[in-house]
Amino acid sequence: MKKVAVITDSNSGITQSEAKELGIHVVPMPFFVNGDTFYEDISMNQKEFYEYLAQGAEVTTSQPTPDTLTSLWDEVLKEYEEIVYIPMSSGLSSSCGTAMMLSYEEPYENKVFVVDNQRISVTQRRSVLDAMELADKGYDAAQIREILLREKFESSIYIMVDTLSYLKKGGRVTPAAAAIGTVLRIKPVLQIQGEKLDAYAKVKTLKQAKMTMIKAVRRDFEFRFHDPDGERFHMQVAYTEDDTEAMLFKQELEQEFPGHTIDIVDPLSLSVSCHIGPGALAVAISRKVEVN
Repeated sequence: MKKVAVITDSNSGITQSEAKELGIHVVPMPFFVNGDTFYEDISMNQKEFYEYLAQGAEVTTSQPTPDTLTSLWDEVLKEYEEIVYIPMSSGLSSSCGTAMMLSYEEPYENKVFVVDNQRISVTQRRSVLDAMELADKGYDAAQIREILLREKFESSIYIMVDTLSYLKKGGRVTPAAAAIGTVLRIKPVLQIQGEKLDAYAKVKTLKQAKMTMIKAVRRDFEFRFHDPDGERFHMQVAYTEDDTEAMLFKQELEQEFPGHTIDIVDPLSLSVSCHIGPGALAVAISRKVEVN
C-alpha cells in the first residue's frame, strides 16, 4: 500500500491548526488588503479581515506562486510516495490550472495528482475528508483522483449574499445593477454547480432567502439527483463573519430534512469573502462517496 498525502488550499475552510490535527497540509491562499499581501490563517485571521472590510479597505485575491506549491510538494514527498492535491474549482480560479501544469513536470509526474472536482468551501472540505478515508482504505492517489472526479458534478451550493457592493467590485454585477439592488434591498441567492457561479433568485429578506435555499436543495434531491430524501448526500452550512444565523439555519435544515445531521458549519474562506462580503449564508450538498 502506497503512502498517500492529502493537500488542499485554504478555500476548503480547513485552518492550519485543523490541518495538523487531520494530518494534512493546507496551502494558504494569498490576498491583498490596501495593496499589502496577506495569507489566510497565517498573517491574517477572520476577525482582522472583517475589521478591514468595515473600514472600507480595498481587498483583492491572488493565487499561490508556483514555488509555494512545488516547495510544499518537495517537502511532503520526502515522507510520502504520492500526493492528492485538491485545490478550489478551476471554474473559480486559475490556481487549479497552474497546479495541474506543475504536476506534469518531471519531478512530480505520477507522484502528484491534482483533483479538479469543481469544489469550493465546505464541499471542497468534504472532498478532502473523502480523500483521507480512501487513502486509509488503501487506495492510491490515481484511484482517489478518479473516484473524486467521478463525483465532481454531484454537489450544489446556494449562497445568500447580504450586499451587492462586493460583487460589484469583483465585476460580477454592473454598478447600475448594484445600485438598483441596494435601493430595492435585494439579497441575491447565488448557485454553484460544477464550475458555474450563477444568479439563482432575488429575495428581500433573510427568511425568504432561507426558504429559497431549502426549496432549491429539495428540488435538487428530487429532480437532479433522484434521491428525494437526500439519503446519499452530505449537507453543510457556510457563512461569512458571524455564525449566529448559520447555527440557526443548521437547526432549520435538520428539521426540514429529517435524518440529516449537519456536522460542518464553516466560515467561508477569506479569498471567497473578498468577493461576497459579510453577512452571507450558504447551504451545500455533496454526494457521499461510495466504494467497494
